[in-house]
Amino acid sequence: MLLELRAENYAVIDHAVAVFGPGLNLLTGETGAGKSILIDALALLLGGKASSDWVRHGADKAVVGCVFESTPGAEDILEANGVDPEGDEILLRREIGSNGKGRVFINNQPATVAVLRQLAPELALVHAQSETLTSFDAAQQRQLLDRYASITTEACAEAFARWRGLQDQIDELRSAEQDRLRLLDLWSFQAKEIANAAIVDADEDAGLETEKRVLANAERLFTGANAAQELLYEAETSAESLLGAAIRHVDDLARFDPRFTAISQQLSEAKGSVEDAAATLRDFAGGVTASPERLEEIEDRLAALDRLKRKYGSTLAEVIAFHDDVAQKLSDLENRDARLVELEKELGVAADAYRKQADALTEARSAAGKKLAKLAEKQINDLAMSVRFGVEIHSNTEPVGWTANGWDTVSCLIATNAGEPLKPLTEIASGGEMSRVMLALKVSVEEGASSARKKKTPLPRTLVFDEIDIGIGGRAAEAVGQKLKMLAAGQQVLCITHLPQIAAFADQHFLIEKETRKGRTHTGIRKIERPERVEEIARMLSGAELTETSRAHAEQMLNASA
Repeated sequence: MLLELRAENYAVIDHAVAVFGPGLNLLTGETGAGKSILIDALALLLGGKASSDWVRHGADKAVVGCVFESTPGAEDILEANGVDPEGDEILLRREIGSNGKGRVFINNQPATVAVLRQLAPELALVHAQSETLTSFDAAQQRQLLDRYASITTEACAEAFARWRGLQDQIDELRSAEQDRLRLLDLWSFQAKEIANAAIVDADEDAGLETEKRVLANAERLFTGANAAQELLYEAETSAESLLGAAIRHVDDLARFDPRFTAISQQLSEAKGSVEDAAATLRDFAGGVTASPERLEEIEDRLAALDRLKRKYGSTLAEVIAFHDDVAQKLSDLENRDARLVELEKELGVAADAYRKQADALTEARSAAGKKLAKLAEKQINDLAMSVRFGVEIHSNTEPVGWTANGWDTVSCLIATNAGEPLKPLTEIASGGEMSRVMLALKVSVEEGASSARKKKTPLPRTLVFDEIDIGIGGRAAEAVGQKLKMLAAGQQVLCITHLPQIAAFADQHFLIEKETRKGRTHTGIRKIERPERVEEIARMLSGAELTETSRAHAEQMLNASA
């Protein structure tokens, strides 16, 4: 529901605020007072095209804003566009600069006109004289029929999502054929190259580096090991012989002073360590051989391992891990054909499930379309029109026509003159006729769906009709008022009218006034209660000069419509 609408420096409006309520909100006022300007302001907030011409003369910018009650669908749209919620309300604001630039805010957060257009069907549907019928597109017409027949599309949407998801997987696998072949060649080469290297383990290169250092310095190592072994054990004055002599002297001292017993033990341990070191050096020197062939072999092997590390990882452990990963990818690619066959089978099952759901929707819509056409035609002709009305269902059963709501396109057709063929509703000539047709359609839908209200497809919570009464009067005008009242029992309705017969049915009556102050035109809006409503309806009946007769007639009309 629209709670509030405000405009500043917008056309002839310097500042105006209207607080609307549930039910039927009617706007009246003298011709040229600016009634349609307010509807245009609301259309702008729902994503309409802006122009610097709307900026009041002398102002830098025009500002229009409104407050709607939030809906779950609107909250989903805001979340998808990164706009934070604002409790149970949605605040829309739009600024239009005199230089043509503009800004959009939703819940006081910067947004875009595109987001306003996404929100529009959730919040309101405007049928204004200045509007085209683009807002009443094929989707809106289908939604209207589904609401009338209490048709739900959840099962079809689930079937479509399943089919679409499988089709996307198949398309992705097929479209990547060239990439697949390229990767298959690359990964096969990489896996083969690493496998042919026959890496022993992750530390193979470290062991080879050590062996390389030994072979490259064989003579020096042999000489050094022999010299150290001789100094420790073989020479006449070796460390081992000197320690042996020292031990004998300390043992002799220990016979006289026990303190030297511990020193003797320490020297004996040192002598043992020297003997062990000498033995290790002797064994090492015995194993050292100068082998240019083995050295060359190790260098070649290390070079090969280095090439692998440059290409596939900084260590052999990373090279081994890379090989394992490539091997897994090769396995996945090689199983692609089998996966495609599996997906094709699943796709066939999913397509059959979708066709079943879409067929059921077509059948239900075809039956409901005939009933709605008959009822809507009667409702339209009650509003001082003489038309033929029809609802056509076109089904595109090819996959290109499949959607989450089925494969049907719903078209409302009308012939406003005898002998003329039915044509799309979007080709209707008169804006006033269009408003009345929409009113009749909405009332027909409400009547048809009243028995299954909980299952109805959601429609805009606020319906707006601009000058719905053009070209009618008398009993037809009263019929329009009654239908508006009927429609407003289920959702909020805003309507501009020039007819007292319609104004009398208002739940909230707003007066649009224009006055001149200090040489400037000012337009304002205010809600009026019973005494002023009598005066306004009397003015609409008799013109500028009010009479007691017109006032009495106004009282009578208000009493009759209560």
